[in-house]
Amino acid sequence: MSATTDNGSPSLRPAEVCKALLAALEASEGRNRKRMRDQKPDTIGLSIKRSLLTRVVHDDPDPEAFEEWLLNYPAKCHTPESAGAVSAMARTVLEEWRLAHSMDAFRVWLEKGAPSDDAKDEKPGRPPSS
Repeated sequence: MSATTDNGSPSLRPAEVCKALLAALEASEGRNRKRMRDQKPDTIGLSIKRSLLTRVVHDDPDPEAFEEWLLNYPAKCHTPESAGAVSAMARTVLEEWRLAHSMDAFRVWLEKGAPSDDAKDEKPGRPPSS
């Protein structure tokens, strides 16, 4: 996922990080399917995040311009009614982007495809659902 810059620090592309974050999102959905409560707010938030991450993967903005790209995303792509929720999710993705640069363990986890037991849609001792 990463190359190295002239100063030896890892250079990450937003599309690479967001592709790995999409894999982590799949794990979240596995965990949510197991919850016994109204999940509509979770579903809405995950849908917004999935749309945003997919757009980053598609557009592949330059790392130097990624923060500005994210902060302008809500105005370019959504209705005024949803701009607040989209803006909040863009800030969350920005925090995850920064974390991938500052925390080696998080970056390594992303590079491994964001593995999680929550990605499995089965409970211990139960057969997988069909």
